[in-house]
Amino acid sequence: MKKIILYVISALLVGFALLTLFLSTSVIFDLFDIRAKEGHYVLFVVWANFISSVLYFFSAYGLITSKTWAYKLLSVVSLILAVAFVGLIIHINTGGIYETKTIGGMIFRITLTIGFAIFAYFTTSNNKKSLQNS
Repeated sequence: MKKIILYVISALLVGFALLTLFLSTSVIFDLFDIRAKEGHYVLFVVWANFISSVLYFFSAYGLITSKTWAYKLLSVVSLILAVAFVGLIIHINTGGIYETKTIGGMIFRITLTIGFAIFAYFTTSNNKKSLQNS
């Protein structure tokens, strides 16, 4: 049963990575006229999402193979997104244009990534051993 949960969470992480990669590259490269549909996007947030999407794939691999670095990588992704969120707040407070959905999207993405990182921390093999010994 624990393996099934691991595979489901890993599949969700890959799905999230694919969605994030598609949306961010569509905005960056103006594929399918996404830029016009997105409105006032903030480019550095889009780039942070793009970088995060690539790192999500590596994290999913690390999670499936029970590598202890998987949670560290997801923690780095959380940090990247948090820095981008702070930058977004600064951008907003200095009068920059943005879409309000970006704020909610960033909060959701950061929260979900932290959730993935916590899951990875408690399911990687070395961390399971240290928890069982305490």
